[in-house]
Amino acid sequence: MQNIYSKKVMAKKSTSKSVAPKPKVAGVFIDPRTDFGFKRLFGDKELMIDFLNSVLELKSPIHNLEYRNTVQIGLSKEEPATIFDLYCTTETGEHIIVEMQVAPNENFIDRIVFYGSRVIQEQGRKEKEYTLTDGKKATELVYDIPPVYLVNILDYKLDKKKKTEKYLSRVKLMECETKEVFFDKLTLVFLELKRFKKKEEDLETNVDQWMYALRYLPELQKKPARLRAKIFERFFKLAKIAQMTSEEQTNYYKSLEKMSSVLIQLDKMDRTIDTLTQNNAALTQNNAALQREIAEYRRRYGELNGATRPTKARTSR
Repeated sequence: MQNIYSKKVMAKKSTSKSVAPKPKVAGVFIDPRTDFGFKRLFGDKELMIDFLNSVLELKSPIHNLEYRNTVQIGLSKEEPATIFDLYCTTETGEHIIVEMQVAPNENFIDRIVFYGSRVIQEQGRKEKEYTLTDGKKATELVYDIPPVYLVNILDYKLDKKKKTEKYLSRVKLMECETKEVFFDKLTLVFLELKRFKKKEEDLETNVDQWMYALRYLPELQKKPARLRAKIFERFFKLAKIAQMTSEEQTNYYKSLEKMSSVLIQLDKMDRTIDTLTQNNAALTQNNAALQREIAEYRRRYGELNGATRPTKARTSR
């Protein structure tokens, strides 16, 4: 099957002959966290099907899928369009959004739930025509929601406070006391690359192999021997920079530079926040010391404002 992403030019050709600078050390394989890398790999139907069958645990495996428009027009003129990374539907009617998230975002979970609700709103309400007793035609709204999956590949820990190596989470609506699934047509899947610690020799499942390939791809020099399945032959062939055209390489390096720039800015922000946090802690500590001194002064001499300070007794003349 052809890669749908390679059929499209990622960016219009510039009128100038300038080419995005390559990184100082170019790897053998593309970085899947980049927009180009992600869409080149998961824009391939065979790779996408195998990946989804590995992480979703569907009752019936996906045999075919269709890529859909990733831009969802707003429901009103005032509402902006919603843009997914990749959006597809299966032959059995599942709607699947796949996203790559490089850095944490304050409202990330809200955005993902909103994405799912947009798909539900677009697909889950239909008009059904029926005939009245007098022979007239009428319509009614029928709510038939298709299964919606939002698969999120994260290059960070969703919750830093959690001390766990569990890298795959599947979230559904459930009844809180019994923990039974209440509504199974909306599923959120989170794959946390930073929590994946397995070495090549420890890979067991298909999900393990996909996680290893995605996390370490830019660092690898060749396809790991453990990833012997035929699908990974295709994966590493598509990922090899030397196999791309000059135009594809240029677009990839532009995408890589853009991602690197964003990560640098985020790193600066994190450092600034750390510095401010440390300064605030120092101020808090200094303030605590000052408060202790004031408390001790009050204990000895009374209040500072309108204080009753000790005075020397007057000597009568």
